[in-house]
Amino acid sequence: MATNKMELAYGVKDKPKFPQLLVFALQQLLAIMAATIAVPAIIGNGMSASAALFGAGVGTIVYLLFTKFKSPVFLGSSFAFLGSMFAAFAGGVSMSLGYLGLIIGAAFAGLVYVVIALVVKLAGTKWIDKLMPAVVIGPTVAIIGLSLAGNAIGDLFSGNVKNAVDYVTAFSTGVIDEGTNYVSVASPYLALICGLVTLAVTMICSVYGKKFIKMIPFVIGILAGYVVALIFTLIGNATDNDALRIINFAAFDNMQWYPDFTFLTAFKGDYGYGEVGNFGAYLGTIAVAYIPVAFVVFAEHIADHKNLSSIIGEELLKDPGLHRTLLGDGIGSAAGAFFGGCPNTTYGESVGCVAISGNASVITILATACMAIVISFIAPFSAFLSTIPSCVMGGVCIALYGFIAVSGLKMIQGVDLNDNSNLFVVSVILIAGVGGMSLTFGKVTITEVACALILGILTNLLCAKGRKKADKE
Repeated sequence: MATNKMELAYGVKDKPKFPQLLVFALQQLLAIMAATIAVPAIIGNGMSASAALFGAGVGTIVYLLFTKFKSPVFLGSSFAFLGSMFAAFAGGVSMSLGYLGLIIGAAFAGLVYVVIALVVKLAGTKWIDKLMPAVVIGPTVAIIGLSLAGNAIGDLFSGNVKNAVDYVTAFSTGVIDEGTNYVSVASPYLALICGLVTLAVTMICSVYGKKFIKMIPFVIGILAGYVVALIFTLIGNATDNDALRIINFAAFDNMQWYPDFTFLTAFKGDYGYGEVGNFGAYLGTIAVAYIPVAFVVFAEHIADHKNLSSIIGEELLKDPGLHRTLLGDGIGSAAGAFFGGCPNTTYGESVGCVAISGNASVITILATACMAIVISFIAPFSAFLSTIPSCVMGGVCIALYGFIAVSGLKMIQGVDLNDNSNLFVVSVILIAGVGGMSLTFGKVTITEVACALILGILTNLLCAKGRKKADKE
């Protein structure tokens, strides 16, 4: 793993100077911000974006403590648990009970990680290397990036000013938000210009920039794209032209000056069980909704840490150890949900930011976590960040998700793809993942990444005997 180490400007243990550290932390925060606050927005039910940001900061600090400050990655709101979180509010339960369900569910998921961590501590990690060698984990990491490609391109054509329309009109005239009937009013072509400016400036800074500029390509790229979007929006407002309105400033009209912490609502005690009937039945519903998903996310946890290991040149599953990364992820997720309601997970966007900026300093991640906590109380700044239009973040995410995909493909550079046993494994994973193969059982969804990994493991086991036979010959 160490042989694939990238040239890093700052290693894991390095400490940037304080002024630079703040800018690096802001860059990490920008990379994870959109996805982290998107989860509470999707769930609704009064969930607070600022509380989710606070919870992500707390969860990340817990993770860093458990991993002995050796793993430079930020934990943000997990999309894998969306169905589980919806289940917490199903059946007409009261708001307080729903929020309590969010906390209990995250605790259940964290408990799964604790149990797996104990098993790993006792059994070691050699079984993981045998079950998931480079030929399996490499294309799986690539799928993490490729599976997000559609999100990046969709955002690239969308502004933040939305109007309610019917689905037929939306698909024929603009970019529709998944799961809603809202469509961007801005011209998709103008949004595309903003996104491409963001991407171009990001690339120029990363490739041609000197020293500090080279390390903050996302900050400069996002600012450049935002300025272009702002110019279009101001002209649109002055001429009353919706096609030019890309940025939505409504966040400044409804600023939340303090995080509405999940536990405050959960512990009010106004519990109504609705159709569920009683607390025991509700507890069972939450357990069924959260626990199976935790096992699915475990597979992605390994892939993320294998990817990060290849970037920093250190095998994180051995030092600090998989048991520690699992404990940090699980308990950090539960701690984050206590405040923000959202279970957390390691973010591919954060890993991509480390790869592109060349900054693997774990102190930067700690500073990002602290910044997230502080910003959750600074309403104007938090509101400003939420006004960054989707097209601008889409431009950044093309690079972020692309780097994740490429880093996965780099893992199989040493794999002999002339050997059909290896070729079948890589092929199955890539096609299953890119094709969007996912399975849903009630409230539990096995994501395309997890499905691709499971199929890859099974294919590898099926072909392993043939590979050994060929080696002997």
